[in-house]
Amino acid sequence: MTWLNFPLYAIIIIFLWTVGLLLMGLFSNKRVLVRTAYFFILSGIIVLGYYIFNLWMVLERPPMRTLGETRLWYSLFLSFIGFAFYFRWKYLWFLVFSILFAIMFLFLNIIYPENFNKTLMPALLSPWFVPHVIVYIFAYATLGASSLVALKLLLHNNNQKELKEPEDLADNLVYIGFAFLTLGLLFGALWAKEAWGHYWTWDPKETWAFLTWSVYLIYIHLRSKNKISKKTSHWILLIAFIVLLVCWFGVNYLPSASNSVHTYSS
Repeated sequence: MTWLNFPLYAIIIIFLWTVGLLLMGLFSNKRVLVRTAYFFILSGIIVLGYYIFNLWMVLERPPMRTLGETRLWYSLFLSFIGFAFYFRWKYLWFLVFSILFAIMFLFLNIIYPENFNKTLMPALLSPWFVPHVIVYIFAYATLGASSLVALKLLLHNNNQKELKEPEDLADNLVYIGFAFLTLGLLFGALWAKEAWGHYWTWDPKETWAFLTWSVYLIYIHLRSKNKISKKTSHWILLIAFIVLLVCWFGVNYLPSASNSVHTYSS
């Protein structure tokens, strides 16, 4: 089980998700077929989780060292979040957006395959490595989902169609994502103290992590005080997600990050 096996697994996962979405979209009024659709969607999530678990066993380390490995976790969490919200609130459009977004990240891993490498730098041997990365990627997935909702709401406003979904869906996703983002910052600070002797050094990655956290905090503050219109809040979420993407992998391409210890390995 290496990256050489990934294209096959990705094709199976994408097939399962596609069949599940088609069944939900075409036969939403037939309970038996909807349950079958659940099976396909969940099967895709389970297969992806199985691949990540086996990759972990083969690499003999957590598959979280490279950008491609984090994309696997992102696809897993995002598809799970989409399914969980659909199962609870029946937001089919949200499930479709989440699955399509997860599929996009799987395609990126097919186009840009990873190297088979078991090594970890000494700092990554810390017990804080796994919880820090998992908490952060889950936060990224949840906040990414909130941006999908914001995009949907902006399209609704532009087309002036009646929206049945509640406006606070994006807020709830931001609250969850922000909580995990905060935990990720705390875990990262504790990890940095153990590995390098300092909680915070204003490394480019740390700076963008703080910027990401600040933008979502501003969003929460403005929404709680009702100081901005709904449309403006949706635009803030889209901008915040761009900042998040820069923090996640865009930092790799910044000149200031050439000597950073936080950039992803290739």
